[in-house]
Amino acid sequence: MTSGTRIQDLPESERPRERMIKHGADALSKSELLAILLRTGTKGASAIQIGAELLNKFGTLDQLSRASLDDLRTVKGVGRDKAIALKSAFKLARLLVDETHGEAPVLDNPERVADYLREDNRQYEVEQFQVILLNTRKKLIRVEKISQGILDQIIVHPREVFRRAISANAAAIVLVHNHPSGDPSPSESDIRTTRDIVRAGQLLKIEVVDHIILGRKVGPSGKDYASLRELGYFYP
Repeated sequence: MTSGTRIQDLPESERPRERMIKHGADALSKSELLAILLRTGTKGASAIQIGAELLNKFGTLDQLSRASLDDLRTVKGVGRDKAIALKSAFKLARLLVDETHGEAPVLDNPERVADYLREDNRQYEVEQFQVILLNTRKKLIRVEKISQGILDQIIVHPREVFRRAISANAAAIVLVHNHPSGDPSPSESDIRTTRDIVRAGQLLKIEVVDHIILGRKVGPSGKDYASLRELGYFYP
């Protein structure tokens, strides 16, 4: 397909939707499948070419599925509605995998935690402090919201955190909160709060696996989140 060629200008046998009807989804390339989700192209680029550009920019479908709405919109021809359609499709794919496996996700490292809660937290305009409740195998029981606001101005008391954990019979927890500013670097308040909760967990024999701060920008570490355990703040 040459630049500027519209899908409707192609022979029917080469159009993604018609090919899917006739031959099934397995006959389509990744860029063609993306084109069906995108629906339309833009001036100078068809939906198939935009799909190919998305794959070229993000490298793999896995990385594409992890991209934020804002990141998707950096590709020419991908506006708000197209970005939302892509994110919805990838979310459905993840839900299908979870449903097929019939198991709760294992959240035993910072990357998995960030992937699980990233999109939910991007929408928040103020900080949301959450606790992930896990069983002995680090599988998700549920996520509980503890408080919202700014950690310097609200009290995150260990009592509230562990009351939820004890109620759910959780063996371990992960602390999570977002930084709407985008910078995931921990504040002094974040560090103090973490150490208070870690000490309480030691007394109650409930493991505090990590404290993850979710941002919106990729920091010096190449990540859009920070792990306070990896940064060494779990220790006095």
